[in-house]
Amino acid sequence: MADSVFYDLADTPEEAANLTARGVLMIAIEQRIREEGWTQTEAAARLHITQPRVSDLLNGKISKFSLDALVNMLAPVGLTFDVRPIERPPARAAAKNVKNVPANRSTRSNASKRKELSTH
Repeated sequence: MADSVFYDLADTPEEAANLTARGVLMIAIEQRIREEGWTQTEAAARLHITQPRVSDLLNGKISKFSLDALVNMLAPVGLTFDVRPIERPPARAAAKNVKNVPANRSTRSNASKRKELSTH
């Protein structure tokens, strides 16, 4: 999941992980609906939601679905999921959390540091 585009778009790694999980679940549910050949009305009945909500799902309107709502839709369509560890959050997400260097940190060049050391 760490390779998700959401890590470039989200403000935090946690938000990116949530968006990625929702995206993965939406795709899986959509694929299942299409594999089974269900109409939106049939899918709505199975998922215990309205047909317009199925339309939102099939059109990828991720902001309209919580992670909880998507997890609750898995069993009715015969799906489950597993959770496994990832190696590390991507470097690009970690870089977003880097703060400015404190003002009291020296930004002198290595040459000036060497010069100072050689005079002591």
